Amino acid sequence: MVILYDRFNLPEDIFEVVFATKQQVIVARALIDFMKSNKSEINKTQMSFFATSLHDGELETTIDEAPYHGKTVKLTYNKRQFYDRILTPLKTMGMVDYDLYKKTYKLSDKFNKDMTKIGLLWIQELRKPAR
Repeated sequence: MVILYDRFNLPEDIFEVVFATKQQVIVARALIDFMKSNKSEINKTQMSFFATSLHDGELETTIDEAPYHGKTVKLTYNKRQFYDRILTPLKTMGMVDYDLYKKTYKLSDKFNKDMTKIGLLWIQELRKPAR
């Protein structure tokens, strides 16, 4: 996954850095909140329930964005697109981990560790002599 950002206009919200559309930001935030409310770990059945309730338009969440600020709304998002555009990027960037043995999804700090490693790679490149 490629993250392009403008360091002079960096959003305050990590979801706005990672995802391209407001709808993706809202759905990703709802997923992370759902996982946090379940001790940061959910099983495949719970993930499927989340995706299905989202697909059916039954998932309710509170939105902090204008004009819905503080209101509870029902979200709808295609189940296949949820897995492709929300969950897969979260997994590949290390924000969410999938345990093959326990068959659970868990919030992870690997994203932070990877960003630190990338920063160190840049420092190493700066210190190298010109070719």
